[in-house]
Amino acid sequence: MSNTIKVALAGAGAFGIKHLDGINRIDGVEVVSLVGRRLEQTREVAEKYGIGHVTTELAESLALPEVDAVILCTPTQLHASQAMECLKAGKHVQVEIPLADSLADAEAVARLQKETGLVAMCGHTRRFNPSHQWVHNKIKAGEFAVQQMDVQTYFFRRTNMNALGQPRSWTDHLLWHHAAHTVDLFAYQAGEIVQANAVQGPIHPELGIAMDMSIQLKSSSGAICTLSLSFNNDGPLGTFFRYIGDTGTYIARYDDLVNGKEEPIDVSRVDVSMNGIELQDREFFAAIREGREPNASVAQVLPCYKVLHQLEQQLNAAG
Repeated sequence: MSNTIKVALAGAGAFGIKHLDGINRIDGVEVVSLVGRRLEQTREVAEKYGIGHVTTELAESLALPEVDAVILCTPTQLHASQAMECLKAGKHVQVEIPLADSLADAEAVARLQKETGLVAMCGHTRRFNPSHQWVHNKIKAGEFAVQQMDVQTYFFRRTNMNALGQPRSWTDHLLWHHAAHTVDLFAYQAGEIVQANAVQGPIHPELGIAMDMSIQLKSSSGAICTLSLSFNNDGPLGTFFRYIGDTGTYIARYDDLVNGKEEPIDVSRVDVSMNGIELQDREFFAAIREGREPNASVAQVLPCYKVLHQLEQQLNAAG
């Protein structure tokens, strides 16, 4: 590998663009190949970011000898198979959340990573948002212990649209995608999850997914988490985390943080950036350079997918 880490990015949609913007602020990294479903649209994005190679086939990018690493921002249903394709090609890989939409696939990626020794990381961005990092640092310092997390994950997606308001070629999922953020974060902040329960609303007749869901979790520390998810909510949109602890209450909204009285907390000095996606990418590239396991490695996030599997089994049994 040269001094510059050369990257192929697959998925030129809303999240792919977020990664391209983040990488533009990281020294010593160059995106040399862009993979997209629609060639013309992918070319337009590539031209904007000065990316020389454009293709609709991931295998074509993996065949480029100069490519050191791959970032996958592709549909959920492709994540596990494409992550393994990258590892088999000898490329480090970061796959956007979720790692997989089944436990068996998540475990297969983890096994292959162990065999290859390559860096394989999942985009569990909440570990990197300055707001959640600030809380995590207080927990590690013994200055705060989570008693309860109250989390709302709300979108208005009664049709199959992405974050840019464009039609999706795949179907999103409250459990295997959006709940994964909170399940992993709760364990990261409060300890191993020892109890989990879920109920869901009606299944959408066309999309085939539940549009509303409620999840309860308990950690080994005794902390509890209540997570409400909806694709039916018409604003405000996004995910909002309330940490109720022994020494305070904090509300995190992506990269921003306030206390229980809505007074802003300065998290600008927590890390080198205020952008969670950029910080996630920085960790990926640093782990490659340093030959170490990254935060949010596939091994570290695997327990999250075990919990999601357990919840799915509950929901299926309830009918």
